[in-house]
Amino acid sequence: MELSNRQEQIIEIVKGNGPITGENIADKLNLTRATLRPDLAILTMAGFLDARPRVGYFFTGKTGSELLTEKIKKYKVHEFQHIPIVVKENASVYDAISTMFLEDVGTLFVVDENSCLTGVLSRKDLLRTAIGKQDLNTIPVHIIMTRMPNITVCRKDDLLYEVAKKLIDKQIDGLPVVKETDRGHEVIGRVTKTTITKVFVELITDDQL
Repeated sequence: MELSNRQEQIIEIVKGNGPITGENIADKLNLTRATLRPDLAILTMAGFLDARPRVGYFFTGKTGSELLTEKIKKYKVHEFQHIPIVVKENASVYDAISTMFLEDVGTLFVVDENSCLTGVLSRKDLLRTAIGKQDLNTIPVHIIMTRMPNITVCRKDDLLYEVAKKLIDKQIDGLPVVKETDRGHEVIGRVTKTTITKVFVELITDDQL
């Protein structure tokens, strides 16, 4: 977060004099309390300052990067997950390729009749099969997909940064968001590298406003 000169002055005053009331901060800057109110609200909401009724403002001791890290570590999957793009186990490789292009995704999740996860299809899986010059309409996806339990998944309450680490460690483009049922892992969403990138770009953009 980029602070204004006045906000930086306020932080320095609170560092050296805290706890200190808003009125006393205003006096030191030769400004009115009303003038400072928006700045104090921003600094408090951003986490630079803490305020206690009838006591005043304290400096939290946290830097901008520390506050940003704290914010990232609070994000959960369900806040950013997208609708999963799925195909059935008996769908043909041709249909899967068509779905991937039409939906503009890099990963398809294969599900059974209960919408439970049974496999994953990547671009590489489909490309490898297509290069074989076979009749793609006659090959069901369950023959070429990566099967459970060799699939990395996540849950809606997982932390987003932990999912980002899984994507990097496993060198994959996306993860299915699943919910455990008595029938298996029901697919309820997806998180991809694009999802993570958009979140971080929006976070940095918002932080600079």
